[in-house]
Amino acid sequence: MTPEEFRRYGRQVVDWIADYQEKIESYPVLSQARPGDVLANLPAHPPERGEGFDAVLADFDRVVMPGITHWQHPGFFAYFPSNATGPAILGELLSAGLGVQGMLWATSPACTELETRVLDWLAELLDLPGRFRSDGTGGGVIQDSASSAALVAILAALHRVDGGTAGREGITRRHTLYISSQTHSSLEKAAKITGIGSANIRVVDVDPGTLAMDPGHLDALLTEDAAAGALPVMVCATVGTTSTTAVDPVPAVGEVCRRHGVWLHVDAAYAGVAAVCPELRWVNDGLAEYADSYSTNPHKWLLTNFDCNTMWVADRAPLVGALSILPEYLRNQATASGEVIDYRDWQIPLGRRFRALKLWSVIRWYGAEGLREHVRTGVRLARDLASRIAADPRFELLEHHPFGLVCFRPRWDGLADAEADAATMRLMGRLNASGDLYLTHTKAGGRVLLRMAIGSPATGDAHIDAAWQRIRAETAAGG
Repeated sequence: MTPEEFRRYGRQVVDWIADYQEKIESYPVLSQARPGDVLANLPAHPPERGEGFDAVLADFDRVVMPGITHWQHPGFFAYFPSNATGPAILGELLSAGLGVQGMLWATSPACTELETRVLDWLAELLDLPGRFRSDGTGGGVIQDSASSAALVAILAALHRVDGGTAGREGITRRHTLYISSQTHSSLEKAAKITGIGSANIRVVDVDPGTLAMDPGHLDALLTEDAAAGALPVMVCATVGTTSTTAVDPVPAVGEVCRRHGVWLHVDAAYAGVAAVCPELRWVNDGLAEYADSYSTNPHKWLLTNFDCNTMWVADRAPLVGALSILPEYLRNQATASGEVIDYRDWQIPLGRRFRALKLWSVIRWYGAEGLREHVRTGVRLARDLASRIAADPRFELLEHHPFGLVCFRPRWDGLADAEADAATMRLMGRLNASGDLYLTHTKAGGRVLLRMAIGSPATGDAHIDAAWQRIRAETAAGG
């Protein structure tokens, strides 16, 4: 493809994306494709001769688009938002155009230094502790997702607790990891990957009302395990759980971790960016005093397209110690000088994309004011919806809703619990099949709840009103 051909087709692609954003409400939110539909429309074998890009664009509309669930649709309420905005898309395009592989500072100094600065910017915007800034012992890094952040946090914690023995010789004794029933499933996967093993995950009790981790039970488990000869590695506290946005008491959990000398990782994948608003900075409680590592996802609620997780550590030495390997072909003068950061030592893969460009673009385009406005709009829309649900005697509201997620269920008077849960699931199926909105469900207190996550920049009052009216109408039609 020549530069001139790229210019011509590039304009077509940008125009297509802009048109898509303008008409996105015309699509059904949830893809109507059945299993195998997309495969059936794709040739079984690759072309022998190259085809023009016009054919690619035509098949994109014909084959790909029917199999797309529209995450940017204003009626998408199923999962936490995955914002894709103009400045983020353009930043991603610049990254793709440069084709930088930023494994070392030397392989593109701007890739590393822009990331360092942008992570310091974001730490300032969120009012994170000073020890997370790059000018001290800690610093920030962009991972692909909170799952990777949790994985490298475990590896860093393991390196600190055993002095690097496991990294050299393998795990030769029982190590333990502490989560609650509300912790994201990525922690269990990370336990398997690191060799700790899912059998050595200790599940801490939660408060039955708030679903927050019980520090007293955590203390008891740590004491019991240490007495039995286990080596506690890490505790993961969550600020804004996936299920219901429950918030663990980080200060109390952190105090327990400090007494036992255990690494505290705080997973704020969804809710952490809310701290861009001063009135929501209570989500940072306990970080300055106790957190060894912390992560949140700008690719959820901060207008930056996937993938972009931001992770900070209070002390980078255990992280780099756990992950640094330097074969001869990577040796260079800048690395040897010790004056630069090589982010390959802060992540699992060697290679890394120039993700900082899209986050930099977003922060510069919106500014602090624009970012706050977006988060506040999501909180307000969720609060307004919750008020409507609470005022309707046919519905029951889960009262904890400080962010953009609202959990609720119809009361289904006269039905036993199991029958009522089945009726709720059927209701969700009808709503999602309508194409007008897309919800998911969870379980809390043993009962099925509908989850309505608000956060798309396209979602406004009219969309919430239409969704609520549709929910009420379908509920009135029966389970």
